[in-house]
Parts: sequence; C-alpha cells; structure tokens
Amino acid sequence: MTMSTQEISDRLEINNLLIDYCTAIDSHDWDSLDRIFTPDAFIDYTALGGAKGDFAQTKEYLSRVLPFFPSTQHLIANSRIWIEGDTARGRTMCHNPMVMPLKAGGTQVAFYGLWYVDKLVRTPDGWRICERVEEPGYMYNVPPEFQSFES
Repeated sequence: MTMSTQEISDRLEINNLLIDYCTAIDSHDWDSLDRIFTPDAFIDYTALGGAKGDFAQTKEYLSRVLPFFPSTQHLIANSRIWIEGDTARGRTMCHNPMVMPLKAGGTQVAFYGLWYVDKLVRTPDGWRICERVEEPGYMYNVPPEFQSFES
C-alpha cells in the first residue's frame, strides 16, 4: 500500500522522536525529555526493575538513578508504528548495554533486551509520547548484587 506524504512525514518524525529519547537518556540530558513526552505522560519501567509514574516523577527518577551507571547505550530497532489520525501506537525493540559498578570495585557490562510499547499523540509542537511501557525481553550478565533503584 502506498503511503501519503503526511504518513511518511509522521513516521520520520516519530522515528526521530524515538532516537531523541535514546540520545537524551544516554547523554543525561533530562531537559530534552520535555520535547519527547507530553507533560501528562505515564511511564512504566517496572518490567526491568525501574519505577513507574507520571512524567515529572519519571524525569526525577532518571536524573537520580542513571548517573550511577558510568555508561549506557540504548540501541533501538524493529520499530513498528501504527498511525491513526493524530494518535499512534508503537512497539520498538531496545538492546541496552549498561556499565555497572560492582560493590567489590570495578565494573561489569550488563545487557538488557526490552520492547518499548508507546502511545503517541500529535501536538502543536509535533509528535510526543503520552505513554511508554517496557516489556521485558532478556537480561544477561547482570551483577548478582545489583539492586533495583525504584525505592
């Protein structure tokens, strides 16, 4: 089926939004998240031990927890987007290696595989994520002493 120019534009904008999320998280640029999520967004990272809540709570959580990790990379692929007028749904694969400090000293690289399941909305400023829920895929090489930072 042939896509309209509008649908092609929407898909490119949503793809860029998903990439911008990864860039903001990995560079700890929390203010960039304001251009990615709606102010009333709901975000659920509990599938892999994170927090869930509204956008303000999530932004605070990320700014408190992610600096603990010396390095992260959020690599996304296989993104499937369903556009329905001014709303959209998406499911995107993420491979996320994270350098984790060990209690005994040194670091270890752990790998997380997950899916981002998103609801998006077109705003006057472009597409924004209004809901993000992680679905678990796999965890590999996670240090035994690693604890959730939800609390």
